[in-house]
Amino acid sequence: MNQELYQKIENLIDPYYKKTFKELKSIKSFNIENNIVNIVVALGNKTKDTQQVKLDIARIVKIEHKYPGLKIDFLDAYIQAEEKIIYIGVASGKGGVGKSSVCANLALAFARLNIEVGIIDADVYGPSIPFIFGLKPLPLSTTDDDKIIPAVKQKVQIVSTEFFMPENKPLLWRGPMLNQLLTHYFKEVQWHDKTKIILIDLPPGTGDVALDVQEYMPQTKMLIVTTPSLSAAHVAIKAGLAAKEMGHKILGIIENMSYFYAQDVDKYYHIFGKEGGTYVSEQLGMDLIARIPLANTSNLLFEKDEMNGKLYLMLAQKLLEDLGVK
Repeated sequence: MNQELYQKIENLIDPYYKKTFKELKSIKSFNIENNIVNIVVALGNKTKDTQQVKLDIARIVKIEHKYPGLKIDFLDAYIQAEEKIIYIGVASGKGGVGKSSVCANLALAFARLNIEVGIIDADVYGPSIPFIFGLKPLPLSTTDDDKIIPAVKQKVQIVSTEFFMPENKPLLWRGPMLNQLLTHYFKEVQWHDKTKIILIDLPPGTGDVALDVQEYMPQTKMLIVTTPSLSAAHVAIKAGLAAKEMGHKILGIIENMSYFYAQDVDKYYHIFGKEGGTYVSEQLGMDLIARIPLANTSNLLFEKDEMNGKLYLMLAQKLLEDLGVK
């Protein structure tokens, strides 16, 4: 290998990240065969920057080092998560298990513990985070360099598909348009400087969008949400296995709607069955870290002195301890 040539290419700047290829570990493959330089480079914005980077590499290879042949393949770089931010995906095997409610109330609990927190509502076909927080679907502002400024409610920063769509209009986007939207979520949001945790409300199941989100953010840690129902537990296991297969660390299992406590008669009712969370925990080899009961209130966000509010605070404190966040 021509080490001098390799080092010159390593010192080129990725136009999106404003860092060298060496810092970003962007060069995925490099070899010279029959006087042809073969290189694979991961770019932060492949669509926009390919041509410029190709010219920069060609100048080094062909003009400065006189190689007659050059073959370059470009890849989309994984999102380079800022080291100070921990991303936590909230996933479920199916809809209707209260995943978005868990995500919203957990974020609120972090905020109550004075942790700067944000939510990416990546459940693009059924975004409900703005509704849970009582936010109107109004367009978000942007910075001078076109980064999205999140909405803020109760100290929680929020970005969602709802802010990009006219009210009550269904989302019919497919393929490249969805990929572009996800890129905006993960690359072009101006979070507060002291943000420590970002929760990602993932689409239910293991469909293309959920897998795309997990591929965009390989550093993401995961929480798996199920109900006591064994049918919900069965598909939650699939979501957990998909996360494991993609190399994500699962922080734990949350059983939502575990039971209903009737205070007037001091009795517990297991409306959706029992032990779904335990079953998921056993099958995935992960801890069941919370059981959240059905609430006897219509509030979507629980007050900190309500039973569920206290349970979410306990869950948030446990996660902070496990993650080493202060």
